Amino acid sequence: MTAAIAGLGMTEMGKIYGRTPTQLAVEAISRAAEDAGLGLADIDGLYVNPGVKNDTDLRLQSSLQMRHTRLLATIQGFGSSAGQMVQYAAMAIDAGMAEVVACVYADAPLKEGKRAGAAYPGQARAMEGVGSLPFAAGLKAAPERYAVAARRHMETYGTTSEQLGAVAVAARQWAAMNPAAQMREPMTLEDHQSSRMIADPLRLLDCCLVSNGAVAIIVTSAERAATLRQPPVHVWGWGQGHPGYVNRRDSEFGLVTGAAQSGADALSMAGVGVEEIGVRELYDCFTYTTLITLEDYGFCAKGEGGEFVASGAIAPGGSHPTNTGGGELSSFYMWGMTPLSEAVIQARGQGGERQVADHDLVMVSGNGGVLDFHSTLILSPHPKTR
Repeated sequence: MTAAIAGLGMTEMGKIYGRTPTQLAVEAISRAAEDAGLGLADIDGLYVNPGVKNDTDLRLQSSLQMRHTRLLATIQGFGSSAGQMVQYAAMAIDAGMAEVVACVYADAPLKEGKRAGAAYPGQARAMEGVGSLPFAAGLKAAPERYAVAARRHMETYGTTSEQLGAVAVAARQWAAMNPAAQMREPMTLEDHQSSRMIADPLRLLDCCLVSNGAVAIIVTSAERAATLRQPPVHVWGWGQGHPGYVNRRDSEFGLVTGAAQSGADALSMAGVGVEEIGVRELYDCFTYTTLITLEDYGFCAKGEGGEFVASGAIAPGGSHPTNTGGGELSSFYMWGMTPLSEAVIQARGQGGERQVADHDLVMVSGNGGVLDFHSTLILSPHPKTR
């Protein structure tokens, strides 16, 4: 495997109105190419994550005026898509299918004059029989379904709302040092505990932001990346895990996620142990997902995630710096591109005030659906030697 991330492009994030996801995607890819020191004509591969509403598709190629595309596809793994796109781009480059692959995610769910909560309404899929029971019981959107998972973890292991709050506070402390973060004002545990309930036990400050914007990266061979403008971010390992939860008596839903499988595979491929990871960029659509991903990756024992995050381990100055840009809870929400973009910044050593000193190995997670789909990457500023 010889792939590296050579370019990163990000648009302005948040309440950015009047632009379509395609327009935002074009800007992000253009910025990523410029960041790498390449032109759009140098890109011969394009992976598009179409988002939950399929707002961006293969026609993005025409919008970019790409004329010599050798590789073109949409990748839909929901929140795990970013990690999957990097994996498939690395494999395609290794196979000689393309030399320079752009991967992009764009979204514009926020509408001027409408509340953020209306951005992602529950998707009314056709259901019948036993499969329709969760919907009939009110589990119509992500907060309600993740609330069930979080509550099961709490009932099984004694995890508390205050421990979930520690994840939110840590994310905000990191975001305060990130000029690109949407939410930088200080937050206390009391603020978390007094925020309104969204879906018991998840409060408002347990939930991610909603953002308009786009993020793109450029993947190429390590050899070519070494000749470009930015320090290469080498892809050491990857994995995927898709548990396929069903409503059955012995289901591990809420207790174990696909991170257990994808994380182990990625670490094995990279040839490193979890204790060697210096930076963690985890998919945090809710505070609970940070906590359980830490457990499933092995940074703490199963069931001890609550005590682990409450100890300050993941906050600035802690033993396990995590979501160093503020994550989806406080920085911006671009599905798996949120943790991936911060991983690239940290691996390059360009994090400024929030830069982690030990950034030789960065672990990145993606989580899609309701714990249904998972991807993991191991990135490094150094070429793979193991």
